[in-house]
Amino acid sequence: MAGIGFELRKLLSKKSLFGLLQAYGYAGIISSGPWVLSILGIMAIGIISVNLQTQSTVVLSFLISITYLMAISIIIGGWLQLMLTRFVSDLIYAKKQQEIIPNLLGALIVTTLTSLVVALISWPLFPKQTLVYKLLMLSSLVLLSNIWILVVMLSGLRAYKKVIAAFFIGYSLTILFSLLLRSYGVEGLLAGFLLGQSIMMYFMLGIIVHEYTADSLISFEFLDRKKVFYSLAAISIIYNLGVWTDKFVFWFNPITSEAIIGPLRSSIIYDPPIFLSYLSIIPGMAVFLLRMEADFVDKYNDFYRAIRDGASLGTIRNLKKSMINTIRSSFLEIFKVQAITTLILIYAADHILPIFRISTNYRMLFSIDVAAVGVQVVLLGVFNVLFYLDKRIIILNLTIFFALCNLILTITSQHLGPIYYGYGFALSILLTTMIGFIILNQKLMRLEYETFMLQR
Repeated sequence: MAGIGFELRKLLSKKSLFGLLQAYGYAGIISSGPWVLSILGIMAIGIISVNLQTQSTVVLSFLISITYLMAISIIIGGWLQLMLTRFVSDLIYAKKQQEIIPNLLGALIVTTLTSLVVALISWPLFPKQTLVYKLLMLSSLVLLSNIWILVVMLSGLRAYKKVIAAFFIGYSLTILFSLLLRSYGVEGLLAGFLLGQSIMMYFMLGIIVHEYTADSLISFEFLDRKKVFYSLAAISIIYNLGVWTDKFVFWFNPITSEAIIGPLRSSIIYDPPIFLSYLSIIPGMAVFLLRMEADFVDKYNDFYRAIRDGASLGTIRNLKKSMINTIRSSFLEIFKVQAITTLILIYAADHILPIFRISTNYRMLFSIDVAAVGVQVVLLGVFNVLFYLDKRIIILNLTIFFALCNLILTITSQHLGPIYYGYGFALSILLTTMIGFIILNQKLMRLEYETFMLQR
């Protein structure tokens, strides 16, 4: 995402309030757009449908269906995100941009087949649902899995206005079509969702295809073990599973959930505040994109360029110190912005929750969740720096630790009672972030040694 970060930073160079608002606004939408806009879009469909007197059971079935589709698709589609990103980065570095589109199409084919297999395996779990419902769920799963692949490719382009337009048009049409077809029940709402997301996917694909030339149609070179890192696929899968683990635990515990449609269950106790809390990541993610993917990248490139060019040890150490200072200031700014956002939302919880038709009884859980997702933004910053330092195994171990902690602590919180709900997710994020900071500090202190002495 460094490319789009550099473009957004040009807005900051205008030295005006409008330029500042533009830069942070674009950065916030681009960095957290797919996840946040999907939450807002689905919430909007639900709230408007209820206001238009659509049956509450229909609306709830639609919302839960989409939630499961989001969860499963990001796990299925997400496994290729990091691996493909690294592969494409290597192609750009080697000046082989003509191979990007063929491999992207190959990745979309693999993702489509994978999601089709998962959908067909799940098909018998919905014996009482209509054929139309099952076909719409299958199609939506395939579509969303591919969208996650396109999102990460789109975020690497410098055409940030087109990226914003793709998100805005896609989710606007999703809301419009779903509301127009709501009279057909849950199938109508799902059909509207599918139509809107389809248009967004092809819009996104068109932007990417327009950006690069191609010398062949389809390639599966991105699966070549000699050219890719399968550890990145493992990181994607385990991290996404870790993020959803607490939700799955609450969904499949009969005490904390109820059956909604087919095998799909929902936790009225846990779901509303945790999903709403994710809207709070927009400010922190905006700072993340502008600082970590622009300022840090500059210092990172200066440091390794000096090494490649044979600069003196004193120069290399000075550049390392400058890079570390940039990392420190970036984390400090992310922490300050996210902390202020968190405090404001916690203070205003009694006014915010009713807007989304959520009882103020959820105030405590909402506060815990907002604090947790704030720390999650910081954790992403830690992962980002470790990725640049190529510490894949360390990140893999951290994601495993996070997923296991979330599972164990969430189950423990359920045994302790409702007052402890949310602490499992929050503590697992906090512990992983603290350990990540300790490891990152150690690696930065030993950076010269590991750069020169551990090369193969």
